[in-house]
Amino acid sequence: MSFWLCTGAVLQCPFGLAPAPFSALPVPRVMISGRPAGVLTDMGPMVNIPSFGMCSNPANPSVAAATAAALGVLTPMPCVPVPAGPWLNPSAKVTAGGRPAVTDGSKLMCAWGGQISVQFSGQINVQL
Repeated sequence: MSFWLCTGAVLQCPFGLAPAPFSALPVPRVMISGRPAGVLTDMGPMVNIPSFGMCSNPANPSVAAATAAALGVLTPMPCVPVPAGPWLNPSAKVTAGGRPAVTDGSKLMCAWGGQISVQFSGQINVQL
């Protein structure tokens, strides 16, 4: 069973130091637990996908430069996600605002080699 992503979901990059909260754009769209639902185009760096802290991937040019300056000692640098295309594996059946919904099974590739995955969808069950 898949869960839609909504604002407050938690994302992780394998080369990032820390998880990061997902933010769907607050345009008129479907709401989940009172939060905007994520769609295929919600992939803007530092808008929808914030920094994962420090990046340790040598394919990232800033990490490569810092590592070279440190005589080959891996030197992490601040993460600025660079999505390499839209979300992979969006919902095939559910749309929001005419765009495929993003689910907890969706992935987002970073141009520097990391695959951003969903750790928590952001949905919260409330007992009444």
